[in-house]
Amino acid sequence: MENLKPSPANTSPLTPLGFLELAATVYGDCPSVIYQKKTYTWRDTHRRCLKLASSIASIGIGRGHVVSVIAPNIPAMYELHFAVPMAGAVLNCVNTRLDARTVSVLLCHSESKLLFVDYQSASLVIEALSLLPKTSPRPPLILITDGEPLPHPTVDFQNNYEVWVERGDENFNWVRPISEWDPMILNYTSGTTSSPKGVVHCHRGILIATVNSLIGCSVPKQAVYLWTLPMFHANGWSFPWGMAAVGGTNVCLRRVDAATVYGAIRTHHVTHMCGATVILNMLSSSPDRKKLENPVHLMTGGAPPPPAVLCRTEAMGFEVSHVYGLTETAGMVVSCAWKPQWNKFPVAERARLKARQGVRTVLMTEIDVIDPASGIPLKRNGSDLGEVVLRGGQIMLGYLKDPEGTSKSMRENGWFYTGDVGVMHPDGYLEIKDRSKDIIITGGENVSSVEVESVLYTHPAVNEAAVVARPDEFWGETPCAFVGLKEGVERPPTEKEVIEFCRSKMPHYMVPKTVVFQVELPKTSTGKIQKLLLREIAKSMGTS
Repeated sequence: MENLKPSPANTSPLTPLGFLELAATVYGDCPSVIYQKKTYTWRDTHRRCLKLASSIASIGIGRGHVVSVIAPNIPAMYELHFAVPMAGAVLNCVNTRLDARTVSVLLCHSESKLLFVDYQSASLVIEALSLLPKTSPRPPLILITDGEPLPHPTVDFQNNYEVWVERGDENFNWVRPISEWDPMILNYTSGTTSSPKGVVHCHRGILIATVNSLIGCSVPKQAVYLWTLPMFHANGWSFPWGMAAVGGTNVCLRRVDAATVYGAIRTHHVTHMCGATVILNMLSSSPDRKKLENPVHLMTGGAPPPPAVLCRTEAMGFEVSHVYGLTETAGMVVSCAWKPQWNKFPVAERARLKARQGVRTVLMTEIDVIDPASGIPLKRNGSDLGEVVLRGGQIMLGYLKDPEGTSKSMRENGWFYTGDVGVMHPDGYLEIKDRSKDIIITGGENVSSVEVESVLYTHPAVNEAAVVARPDEFWGETPCAFVGLKEGVERPPTEKEVIEFCRSKMPHYMVPKTVVFQVELPKTSTGKIQKLLLREIAKSMGTS
């Protein structure tokens, strides 16, 4: 067997882009994208992506060049996930909720060569470009207008998206990667704990992430997927390519609210969707909530969902699966794989188990919890806190123009250090306890803000909650809870009542010493509560 070697026949570079051609061949007449009153077939989408890739390549954009897009979950955003890398370029999806200064920083850092802009973000982008250094080239702008004509020709926007699609060559020979390690995606972290970093993924890693998402979410052929997770958020956990692999239907929404989501589920017979914990909370607590006629598989991640929110969501008919991943992993790498015997447990116990992150996905290599100082794995006892580390094929290539940050997170011992704090349970399931910066140390005791938040979510009047550290002269720091109440609460609880509620359900050192009521807690552009901002507010309050 020693004479059997790799050859050109068995070493074709892995890439998820070929899924589109397969979908057009097998599911050509089936719906690919539904948006408002427009429906495309997989043959339509394949042709449009080839033509768009042709137009992109025609202006000299190719391998290694960054093409950016700022748009919500609309057909153009979906098509660009294929068209940009099919032109050989690197796709960079920019968060639509960022401010002009941050957008300017990202465009400058990425050296973007072309920028597709949804009409609702046009003024944001023009302001961002005005903030670029004078020495930084301005990328050409292509305006996306939902199929409407360009409102007023300007020097800022060179053309309309549909014009670019139509002028392309549908017989374009798309640019295949020379190596499966060629860069394909550039995403920027949300910057919840630090400045945004440019995360680079290759074709191989994105294909692995796509297959992991399909298996982890139990996606069958021709599933109907509702886009409630922003595609700019880690490329929608790689589901743009995944839906092509199974010939599914993408139901696109420009705006996400409970009434729209429930309406789309009924109209299009949705089978699958994804979303952060904020989506679960919205669907389960909204006045527009309605019991589903048929179950919908909902994959959630981003932050551990409180058991109370899980119970409410599943009571509506959603089948919730909990996953864990980061921008640096292009989506899910850990999934709370459900065991049949757990169905016999009481509701509260099932919710507690489902709130754990779980075990590695099928194509990941290894996960563990280690002592960050020594690198030694901790006992699997569900109590010893350590840093969560990962290794596997969908870990990023590294941070763009940041070798120091890359080497700090991807160590010589072969682990990627996540910065998350967790425990391993005796059954081998991982549970995230907190971000390392969110652990509260009070009187020498470590307090997990996530655990305190889980208790707060069980209060009947609480809609959302976040716990951060507040300085304390005696204890060093103490838990400070920021709470948003449900609409229509007849008698809002007082600070003392919330504290007493917590005192009856947890060790006293974990109980918030301060409770601050807010109409709505500040959130990042991806729906995560902005603990960095809340931490600053708590700090400005002085010692408790």
